[in-house]
Amino acid sequence: MTAEIHNTLSWKDKLKDYKELMKFTLSFTVVFSCVICYLLAPKVVEFDWSRIILLFIAGMLISGSANAINQAVEKDTDAVMKRTANRPVASGRMSVNEAYTFALIAGLVGIIMMYYFFNLSSALVSAFSLFLYAFIYTPVKKISSIAVLVGAIPGALPCLIGWVAGNDDFSAGGWVLFGIQFLWQFPHFWAIAWVAHGDYSKAGFKLLPADKGPTKFTAVQCVMYSVLMVPVCMLPYYFGLTGIVSFWIVLVLNLFLIIQCVRLFNAMDVKSARRVMFSSYIYLPLVFLALLADKVH
Repeated sequence: MTAEIHNTLSWKDKLKDYKELMKFTLSFTVVFSCVICYLLAPKVVEFDWSRIILLFIAGMLISGSANAINQAVEKDTDAVMKRTANRPVASGRMSVNEAYTFALIAGLVGIIMMYYFFNLSSALVSAFSLFLYAFIYTPVKKISSIAVLVGAIPGALPCLIGWVAGNDDFSAGGWVLFGIQFLWQFPHFWAIAWVAHGDYSKAGFKLLPADKGPTKFTAVQCVMYSVLMVPVCMLPYYFGLTGIVSFWIVLVLNLFLIIQCVRLFNAMDVKSARRVMFSSYIYLPLVFLALLADKVH
């Protein structure tokens, strides 16, 4: 049956499946952070479109590789969740071997591009990020809620990859940018897990910090991490990466996210969790764009 489905797909359908296999929207968001952090590196003094495009392509291939492995490993659990049942591997439109083949080729090409066009350090961090996401975070999701902590590392490493690609060192600025995206993921992902708790529970995923599902403890954690982001987001100004204008813009954005998390704590409902989720989607690109616009040259 799987083979029949596979053979009847048009090239447009196949292209659409590969786009879904690499989770294009998620990969684009990840690579956006990588590119912005590359441009924030002090040694990047001009806007070179050719290098930006190369970094974007390499990042999409690496992120797409990790997501393809994730879908191949989780095909059975994806199949039982409403939001993921139509993914190419879970639905049977694509074989596990095809997904792994795509992941291998895309991952290798992306890492080689990072090495050839940028530097060895960025290639090595990219390879580590891919491995951590695909082979550590993915299986841990069914074992313990610590998976969110584990997953937040490869989720934030694109910031460090972009910085290292532009600066060729692991100086403080790269770790500050890593820290911003690292902390951001906790309220963001817990809000998603709150909204999709029924689906995740059905698949056996343990992604909320409390075993009993959405609780006050989860809401408190969201508030705590959103508050922790305030001092971390002040560090780009402290280290002289950005000016005072972005300092105030980012502070306002941080307060906005804190307010949404506090509203979740007070209301304890899916509507408030969805509000945190969408607020976090808006928050991150605005923060990074503000930092880039106010970069100190």
